[in-house]
Amino acid sequence: MRLVPIDAVKEGAFLAQTIYNEKGQILLSKGVKINERLKAKVREQGFCSIYIIDEYSQGELDDIIKPQVRQKAVATIRGALNVFADIDNDHLNTFQKKKLEKESEQQLQSMQEVAKLIVDDVFTQKEIMINLVDIKSADNYTYNHSVNTGILALILGIGYGLNKNDLYDLTMGTILHDAGKMFIPKEILNEKGKLDPDKYKIIKEHTTRGFNYLKDNTNINGKIRLISLQHHEKIDGTGYPYGIQDTQIYSLAKIAAIADVYDALTSDRPYRKALPPNEAIEYIMGSGGRHFDMDLVKVFIKKVNPYPVGTMVYLSNNSIAIVEAINNLYTLRPIVKVLKQEGKIVEPFLCDLKKENNIVIAGICYEL
Repeated sequence: MRLVPIDAVKEGAFLAQTIYNEKGQILLSKGVKINERLKAKVREQGFCSIYIIDEYSQGELDDIIKPQVRQKAVATIRGALNVFADIDNDHLNTFQKKKLEKESEQQLQSMQEVAKLIVDDVFTQKEIMINLVDIKSADNYTYNHSVNTGILALILGIGYGLNKNDLYDLTMGTILHDAGKMFIPKEILNEKGKLDPDKYKIIKEHTTRGFNYLKDNTNINGKIRLISLQHHEKIDGTGYPYGIQDTQIYSLAKIAAIADVYDALTSDRPYRKALPPNEAIEYIMGSGGRHFDMDLVKVFIKKVNPYPVGTMVYLSNNSIAIVEAINNLYTLRPIVKVLKQEGKIVEPFLCDLKKENNIVIAGICYEL
């Protein structure tokens, strides 16, 4: 299967992954045959890309966690964040506030259970690698991004050798890293184009607002709260909210920062299209030692596959090919199946880029 922009999907392709709407309900089921009507339906729900199976790519890729666990996690974070926003209402009477506070405790307990479930499941998969990007619409971005960032941080934390207790805190804290966005006006969060300085200042307040809410209204530990506060701090001191540097930044927040940026870059947003995994990874690598901890970046690039199986690519020798298999430790040089050379369709043949040193991947394409 391969990830394709919705406008590039041809009729007759089959959906490779189930798509869910903002309420967690099935919008389109895996295996459905795509036509123009269904493409329009997907567009209306805010999806810009989908995974398909077509004549070029038949294989499937498994998600890091089971689909039902992911959907449970998304539903749980949605419920919790919405309760957080409701509690932050000055017009509530005492009875209403106590009722919501009790509901908040229940939601956080459910979230901790889900986070533990994810950690316990993924921790056993020592050689795990990220091969998929999570497909989200604009409407469900916040909740899916929270869960996906938690999973990415967990994979990075495992690769970095964290113990299980730290992994629990890391996953829970990263899932909650954007809790403060519930207190930011939606029209600012979803604004297209570059924000003016005043609006950007409000956006940046989500770190302190989330931290303060968690400190004042929950009993979760300080490690988890620090992730929400510091996930936008940068090694060189150019981050926010406090502009602290390197060793001043909590280690788990450094991990969350990389996961947060990678998932954001590979997601469609109101103001820009998603980057393919290879370009997002290049950005992370280029920011190592400035924005991100270099040791963590080195672990990250070993854990996230820039060219998942099924990706259609341009080669430097003027060919088009499909990624067939991954060379471990050499993810930039997979085994590909060549489909087209010098503008002409050819009998498909395999090419191992690990051995063909004079050929490199020049970019990603979506059709021959």
